[in-house]
Amino acid sequence: MQDNPLRRWLKSLAARKGGRTVLVKALSRRDRRRVLRHFLALDKDDRLLRFGSILADEGIVAYVDKLDFERDIVFGVYNPTFQVVGVGHLAFTSKEAHPDSIHYTDKEKVAEFGVSVSKSARGQGVGTRLFERAAVHCRNVDVDTLYMQCLSSNRTMMHIAKKAGMEIRREYGEADAHLHLPPPSPSSVLAEALEEQMAKIDYTFKANARGVLKFFRPKR
Repeated sequence: MQDNPLRRWLKSLAARKGGRTVLVKALSRRDRRRVLRHFLALDKDDRLLRFGSILADEGIVAYVDKLDFERDIVFGVYNPTFQVVGVGHLAFTSKEAHPDSIHYTDKEKVAEFGVSVSKSARGQGVGTRLFERAAVHCRNVDVDTLYMQCLSSNRTMMHIAKKAGMEIRREYGEADAHLHLPPPSPSSVLAEALEEQMAKIDYTFKANARGVLKFFRPKR
Protein backbone atom coordinates (compact mmCIF):
# COMPACT_ATOMS: atom_id res chain seq x y z
CA MET A 1 0.00 0.00 0.00
CA GLN A 2 1.42 3.34 -1.02
CA ASP A 3 2.11 5.41 2.07
CA ASN A 4 0.13 8.49 1.06
CA PRO A 5 -3.28 8.12 2.73
CA LEU A 6 -3.98 11.85 2.93
CA ARG A 7 -3.38 12.43 -0.78
CA ARG A 8 -5.40 9.32 -1.63
CA TRP A 9 -8.32 10.51 0.50
CA LEU A 10 -8.28 14.00 -1.02
CA LYS A 11 -8.22 12.39 -4.46
CA SER A 12 -11.27 10.30 -3.55
CA LEU A 13 -13.15 13.48 -2.61
CA ALA A 14 -12.42 14.94 -6.02
CA ALA A 15 -13.51 11.74 -7.80
CA ARG A 16 -17.14 11.88 -6.56
CA LYS A 17 -18.54 8.70 -8.05
CA GLY A 18 -22.17 9.07 -9.00
CA GLY A 19 -21.96 12.77 -8.15
CA ARG A 20 -21.61 12.04 -4.41
CA THR A 21 -18.70 12.12 -2.03
CA VAL A 22 -18.40 8.87 -0.08
CA LEU A 23 -17.73 9.75 3.56
CA VAL A 24 -17.05 6.98 6.07
CA LYS A 25 -18.03 7.52 9.70
CA ALA A 26 -17.25 5.50 12.80
CA LEU A 27 -20.62 4.32 14.11
CA SER A 28 -21.80 4.02 17.70
CA ARG A 29 -24.53 2.22 19.65
CA ARG A 30 -27.10 4.82 18.60
CA ASP A 31 -26.65 3.62 15.00
CA ARG A 32 -27.41 -0.02 15.86
CA ARG A 33 -31.03 0.14 14.64
CA ARG A 34 -30.02 1.49 11.22
CA VAL A 35 -27.22 -1.07 10.92
CA LEU A 36 -29.82 -3.78 11.58
CA ARG A 37 -32.08 -2.39 8.86
CA HIS A 38 -29.16 -2.45 6.44
CA PHE A 39 -28.40 -6.12 7.09
CA LEU A 40 -32.06 -7.20 7.07
CA ALA A 41 -32.46 -5.59 3.64
CA LEU A 42 -29.74 -7.82 2.15
CA ASP A 43 -31.15 -10.65 0.05
CA LYS A 44 -30.07 -14.27 0.55
CA ASP A 45 -27.23 -14.04 -1.98
CA ASP A 46 -25.81 -10.93 -0.32
CA ARG A 47 -26.15 -12.51 3.12
CA LEU A 48 -24.19 -15.50 1.89
CA LEU A 49 -21.41 -13.28 0.55
CA ARG A 50 -21.26 -11.18 3.72
CA PHE A 51 -21.56 -13.83 6.42
CA GLY A 52 -20.45 -16.98 4.61
CA SER A 53 -23.91 -18.50 5.13
CA ILE A 54 -27.50 -17.47 4.49
CA LEU A 55 -28.43 -16.08 7.89
CA ALA A 56 -32.11 -15.92 8.74
CA ASP A 57 -33.48 -12.66 10.13
CA GLU A 58 -33.15 -14.02 13.68
CA GLY A 59 -29.45 -14.71 13.11
CA ILE A 60 -28.87 -11.19 11.83
CA VAL A 61 -30.69 -9.69 14.82
CA ALA A 62 -28.47 -11.74 17.14
CA TYR A 63 -25.34 -10.65 15.25
CA VAL A 64 -26.21 -6.96 15.45
CA ASP A 65 -27.20 -7.26 19.12
CA LYS A 66 -23.72 -8.61 19.87
CA LEU A 67 -21.84 -5.86 18.05
CA ASP A 68 -19.48 -4.21 20.54
CA PHE A 69 -18.95 -0.65 19.37
CA GLU A 70 -16.31 -0.04 22.02
CA ARG A 71 -14.15 -3.15 21.49
CA ASP A 72 -14.44 -3.28 17.69
CA ILE A 73 -14.88 -0.52 15.13
CA VAL A 74 -17.97 -0.35 12.94
CA PHE A 75 -17.81 2.03 10.00
CA GLY A 76 -20.79 3.20 8.00
CA VAL A 77 -21.80 5.21 4.97
CA TYR A 78 -25.09 7.12 5.03
CA ASN A 79 -27.02 8.06 1.91
CA PRO A 80 -28.82 11.42 1.48
CA THR A 81 -31.99 10.05 3.08
CA PHE A 82 -30.09 9.07 6.24
CA GLN A 83 -30.05 5.34 5.57
CA VAL A 84 -26.99 3.16 6.13
CA VAL A 85 -25.94 1.82 2.72
CA GLY A 86 -22.54 0.43 3.63
CA VAL A 87 -21.16 -1.21 6.77
CA GLY A 88 -17.60 -2.26 7.53
CA HIS A 89 -16.90 -4.27 10.69
CA LEU A 90 -13.30 -4.13 11.91
CA ALA A 91 -12.74 -6.69 14.65
CA PHE A 92 -9.51 -6.99 16.61
CA THR A 93 -8.31 -10.39 17.77
CA SER A 94 -5.17 -11.99 19.12
CA LYS A 95 -2.68 -13.16 16.54
CA GLU A 96 -3.20 -16.73 17.79
CA ALA A 97 -6.55 -16.64 15.96
CA HIS A 98 -4.49 -16.64 12.75
CA PRO A 99 -1.57 -19.03 13.34
CA ASP A 100 0.13 -17.96 10.12
CA SER A 101 0.33 -14.38 11.42
CA ILE A 102 3.62 -15.25 13.12
CA HIS A 103 5.13 -14.86 9.66
CA TYR A 104 3.75 -11.35 9.21
CA THR A 105 3.72 -9.53 12.53
CA ASP A 106 5.27 -9.26 15.97
CA LYS A 107 2.29 -7.31 17.30
CA GLU A 108 -0.10 -8.80 19.85
CA LYS A 109 -3.23 -8.13 17.79
CA VAL A 110 -4.38 -8.49 14.20
CA ALA A 111 -7.58 -7.20 12.59
CA GLU A 112 -10.36 -8.86 10.60
CA PHE A 113 -12.60 -6.94 8.22
CA GLY A 114 -16.04 -7.65 6.77
CA VAL A 115 -18.07 -5.36 4.54
CA SER A 116 -21.51 -5.13 2.94
CA VAL A 117 -23.02 -2.57 0.57
CA SER A 118 -26.69 -2.06 -0.30
CA LYS A 119 -27.67 -2.66 -3.90
CA SER A 120 -28.70 0.99 -4.24
CA ALA A 121 -25.15 2.16 -3.46
CA ARG A 122 -23.09 -0.23 -5.54
CA GLY A 123 -20.73 1.07 -8.19
CA GLN A 124 -20.04 4.21 -6.15
CA GLY A 125 -16.84 3.07 -4.45
CA VAL A 126 -18.50 2.52 -1.06
CA GLY A 127 -16.86 -0.87 -0.39
CA THR A 128 -13.43 0.42 -1.36
CA ARG A 129 -13.75 3.49 0.83
CA LEU A 130 -14.84 1.39 3.81
CA PHE A 131 -11.81 -0.85 3.35
CA GLU A 132 -9.44 2.08 3.00
CA ARG A 133 -10.79 3.68 6.17
CA ALA A 134 -10.38 0.39 8.05
CA ALA A 135 -6.80 0.00 6.84
CA VAL A 136 -5.86 3.53 7.88
CA HIS A 137 -7.45 3.02 11.30
CA CYS A 138 -5.44 -0.18 11.78
CA ARG A 139 -2.26 1.72 11.05
CA ASN A 140 -3.13 4.47 13.48
CA VAL A 141 -3.75 2.03 16.35
CA ASP A 142 -0.50 0.17 15.60
CA VAL A 143 -2.03 -2.96 14.06
CA ASP A 144 -0.01 -3.97 11.03
CA THR A 145 -1.86 -7.04 9.73
CA LEU A 146 -5.37 -6.90 8.30
CA TYR A 147 -7.27 -10.06 7.33
CA MET A 148 -10.30 -10.41 5.12
CA GLN A 149 -12.14 -13.72 4.67
CA CYS A 150 -14.81 -14.29 2.06
CA LEU A 151 -16.08 -16.71 -0.54
CA SER A 152 -13.90 -16.97 -3.64
CA SER A 153 -17.04 -16.22 -5.67
CA ASN A 154 -17.33 -12.78 -4.05
CA ARG A 155 -15.93 -10.85 -6.99
CA THR A 156 -16.37 -7.45 -5.35
CA MET A 157 -14.33 -8.42 -2.30
CA MET A 158 -11.72 -10.10 -4.48
CA HIS A 159 -11.43 -6.90 -6.50
CA ILE A 160 -10.99 -4.80 -3.35
CA ALA A 161 -8.39 -7.24 -2.01
CA LYS A 162 -6.39 -7.29 -5.23
CA LYS A 163 -6.59 -3.52 -5.62
CA ALA A 164 -5.20 -3.11 -2.09
CA GLY A 165 -2.33 -5.47 -2.84
CA MET A 166 -3.49 -8.15 -0.39
CA GLU A 167 -2.00 -11.63 -0.53
CA ILE A 168 -4.85 -14.03 -1.29
CA ARG A 169 -4.99 -17.73 -0.46
CA ARG A 170 -7.89 -19.78 -1.81
CA GLU A 171 -9.00 -23.05 -0.24
CA TYR A 172 -12.26 -25.05 -0.45
CA GLY A 173 -14.20 -22.23 -2.09
CA GLU A 174 -13.08 -19.63 0.45
CA ALA A 175 -10.43 -16.94 0.22
CA ASP A 176 -8.24 -15.70 3.04
CA ALA A 177 -6.48 -12.45 2.23
CA HIS A 178 -4.10 -10.45 4.36
CA LEU A 179 -2.43 -7.08 4.06
CA HIS A 180 0.70 -5.96 5.88
CA LEU A 181 0.39 -2.29 6.82
CA PRO A 182 3.11 0.30 7.45
CA PRO A 183 3.31 2.08 10.81
CA PRO A 184 1.29 5.25 11.43
CA SER A 185 2.44 8.48 9.86
CA PRO A 186 1.37 12.14 10.14
CA SER A 187 -0.43 11.67 6.82
CA SER A 188 -2.41 8.62 7.99
CA VAL A 189 -3.40 10.27 11.30
CA LEU A 190 -4.48 13.50 9.60
CA ALA A 191 -6.39 11.66 6.86
CA GLU A 192 -8.47 9.73 9.39
CA ALA A 193 -9.11 12.76 11.58
CA LEU A 194 -10.24 14.91 8.66
CA GLU A 195 -12.53 12.26 7.23
CA GLU A 196 -14.14 11.55 10.60
CA GLN A 197 -14.78 15.24 11.17
CA MET A 198 -16.31 15.71 7.72
CA ALA A 199 -18.39 12.55 8.13
CA LYS A 200 -19.72 13.81 11.48
CA ILE A 201 -20.75 17.11 9.91
CA ASP A 202 -22.42 15.26 7.04
CA TYR A 203 -24.15 12.93 9.53
CA THR A 204 -25.51 15.86 11.56
CA PHE A 205 -26.76 17.64 8.45
CA LYS A 206 -28.58 14.55 7.15
CA ALA A 207 -30.06 13.79 10.57
CA ASN A 208 -31.38 17.35 10.92
CA ALA A 209 -32.74 17.36 7.36
CA ARG A 210 -34.60 14.13 8.08
CA GLY A 211 -35.99 15.62 11.29
CA VAL A 212 -37.29 18.66 9.43
CA LEU A 213 -38.94 16.51 6.77
CA LYS A 214 -40.64 14.38 9.43
CA PHE A 215 -41.87 17.53 11.22
CA PHE A 216 -43.50 18.92 8.08
CA ARG A 217 -44.80 15.60 6.81
CA PRO A 218 -48.60 15.57 6.82
CA LYS A 219 -50.06 13.66 9.73
CA ARG A 220 -52.27 10.73 8.81
